[in-house]
Amino acid sequence: MQYGPAVRRRKLGAELRALRARTGLTSGDAAGLVGWHQSKVSRIETGASGVKPADVRLLLDAYGVVETELRELLLILAGSHDGGRDHWWHAYRGVLPPTYRDFISLESQASAMRTLETSVVPGLLQTPEYARAVTRAAVEGLDEERLDALVEVRLARQDVLRAHRPLELTAVLDEAVLRREVGGPEVMARQLRRLVEAGRLPQVRLQVLPFRAGAHIGITGPFVILSFPSTSDLDVVVLDHMTSSLYLERKEDLQAYSEAFNTLRTHALSPEDSLDFIAGIGDDT
Repeated sequence: MQYGPAVRRRKLGAELRALRARTGLTSGDAAGLVGWHQSKVSRIETGASGVKPADVRLLLDAYGVVETELRELLLILAGSHDGGRDHWWHAYRGVLPPTYRDFISLESQASAMRTLETSVVPGLLQTPEYARAVTRAAVEGLDEERLDALVEVRLARQDVLRAHRPLELTAVLDEAVLRREVGGPEVMARQLRRLVEAGRLPQVRLQVLPFRAGAHIGITGPFVILSFPSTSDLDVVVLDHMTSSLYLERKEDLQAYSEAFNTLRTHALSPEDSLDFIAGIGDDT
């Protein structure tokens, strides 16, 4: 995953600028409170320069920001390891590239995820056997130790659905996701049963886009929209490619993909009919 430095700086700077404005402070006032030159605050707010997590803490303290979730998210954007605390994914530093750890950090802080999947079951809903088969197919030349570690990471990420305040997951699945046999008939049958079980959870909504719906607005590929509890200004669209991921953060992009997702949901089966549809395919597998 690549949540590029420029995107990080712009999103972080815009949020810090909004927080300062909320307090009624000028950039000069803020600089005086933390002992900086006014130009440093301006450069941070425009995304022209990076900022250390320690400096973000100073600004947040000066602005009276006490909301833990917002502080931790902004510190992640500043490059901190999830607000300065170690979390489970740091044990996989030797396996995961830093940019993938960034994505996991953001996912862990998100309040909602909307996703269109056109090829495989969403990672947050995969069984261990399915995750192993998908990972083996997607990443060539993996030895068993690295494969085991990547599957462990995929499964550990699913804890966001079981947290005290779980991630709200809304997924539209193209019928191809259900028809593509991954790992053999038995693995696929268990995976379909897992989808039905997950779809009954209050924090998960699954809808199937059947083949009979024909061409649709999401036919060009899957995408993920991550939303955050404290501010919509930090919401982001993630587009996966074979060797990297593209993050879209402009309001126009967010609006376009949100509208596309809503359109897909109107053409998909209802959540109730979708679970019956998935169960029916499972019975035939």
